[in-house]
Amino acid sequence: MYSRALYGTRIVLYIVLISTSLSMIAGVLLGLFSGYFGGYRDRGLTMVMDSMYSFPDIVLAMAVSIALGPGIYNAAAAIAVVYIPTYFRMVRGQALSIREQNYVTAAKMMGAKAYDIMLRYVLPVLVPVVVTVFTLNVTDAILTEAALSYLGLGVVPPTPDWGSDLRSGQVYLPSGRWWLVTIPGIMIMVLAIAFSLLGEGLSDILNPRISRK
Repeated sequence: MYSRALYGTRIVLYIVLISTSLSMIAGVLLGLFSGYFGGYRDRGLTMVMDSMYSFPDIVLAMAVSIALGPGIYNAAAAIAVVYIPTYFRMVRGQALSIREQNYVTAAKMMGAKAYDIMLRYVLPVLVPVVVTVFTLNVTDAILTEAALSYLGLGVVPPTPDWGSDLRSGQVYLPSGRWWLVTIPGIMIMVLAIAFSLLGEGLSDILNPRISRK
């Protein structure tokens, strides 16, 4: 169980970091595009993202996993889809406000292209918030990945994974083998708490005005 717990850490982190990185890239780019240009494109993207956001995270992840099938990369894709609206809504709201700032207007008057303005003047302002949201999303993704594997929609046994180990160890609880469930459960809890504390710490560092309040 100790060996499976250690090796399972690699699998969980691999899935979680791939999925949250993909969702961050897609959500930030779509949010920038939608918030900066506005108009019918903004309305269309907002409608799609709001419809996705209306589903509970685990339900949407289960639906995508069922459509794609079990597996490491399919689980990462399913989790990535879940968190794209989170980045989109956050970045879009900030982009709508930043595009009205004087330095953005000055860049437009000097002939800067729209994509240049988004990447050089709008995106750097959003980095502190995006980094904080990323670490907090990792916490949610850890729990989502464990839930998918527990339900048989994520990593396929015998590949070590905490969620699938919880499922297989549950059968042996009546016979008193409690450690088969306790060890992967503790690993999930410790890793989720660690990334949650990391997110809180980054929020205090990158947003000192909020921490002072």
